[in-house]
Amino acid sequence: MLNKEDFMAEAIKLSRESVKNGGGPFGAVIVKNNKIIATASNRVTIDNDPTAHAEVSAIRIAAKKLNTFDLSGCEIYTSCEPCPMCFGAVYWARLDKLYFGNSKNDAKNIGFDDSFIYEEIDLPFNKRKIPNIQLMKNEAIKAFKDWENKKDKIEY
Repeated sequence: MLNKEDFMAEAIKLSRESVKNGGGPFGAVIVKNNKIIATASNRVTIDNDPTAHAEVSAIRIAAKKLNTFDLSGCEIYTSCEPCPMCFGAVYWARLDKLYFGNSKNDAKNIGFDDSFIYEEIDLPFNKRKIPNIQLMKNEAIKAFKDWENKKDKIEY
């Protein structure tokens, strides 16, 4: 029977293979009932996709395989503590546990520094480095009202 170290070893193996294949040094494995259901590595530069992080990619694969957006009952093993985007995706996917190898400080030490994103999130939207400009709120809010009033919505 596989254990936590086996799953983390697989995530680490994926991260090392990714480096050899031109990707970033990150790998992720999603497990359900002690069985691997999804694996992925970082493909940002390979696919020219800034969202192609290992965790997000593994979540997409697992959700498609299980035919659900709710990955409750699953755990994720990542070679590194997730960036803000991946951290959010782990929570939105409702994964039960997150195991990681390297820390965000380890990532920072090799050039993957996400601290500026955490700092930006805390700023008022009009103080952020990328201008955040609210536009057409009165029109946009209509979709929220439609959602609020929808009787057959699938909550997530």
